[in-house]
Amino acid sequence: MIQRIQTLYLLAACILCVAALCLPLAHFSTAEGEPVATLYNLWMTKADGSRSFSYWALFALLLFVSTLSFMDIFLFRRRALQMRVASFSMILLVGWYVAYGVFVWLFMNTNGAEFRPHWSAAFPFASIVFLYLAFRGIYRDEQLVRSLDRLR
Repeated sequence: MIQRIQTLYLLAACILCVAALCLPLAHFSTAEGEPVATLYNLWMTKADGSRSFSYWALFALLLFVSTLSFMDIFLFRRRALQMRVASFSMILLVGWYVAYGVFVWLFMNTNGAEFRPHWSAAFPFASIVFLYLAFRGIYRDEQLVRSLDRLR
């Protein structure tokens, strides 16, 4: 199981999603540069110290994808299901970026703040890349098994 490279890709995708859960995603400031708020996956901390917990969709998507990626490691005996789970995780991460963009756009329009993304907002994209590499490795394994079955 661990000797397969796709296992390491799935583990890297899981670790990146968990890291993105813990780190800030964006900073908002006024045109003069005064901080307005900081967006996390579960909440937004405003400059006055208050928090709003209306961003649970971002948290739920990343938590679900990190759980799926970790469970996908142990599906190595069922390669077809493993490929489906990896592709479903990639679709969910694209949905995460859509939700992220909607939340940022809504906050910018209601508060007139400028948006500055944090470097940790790139972690889900890196997870998409690792999930794609894992999908490709799983697909190659499946093709190898099918070709060996034809030789028998």
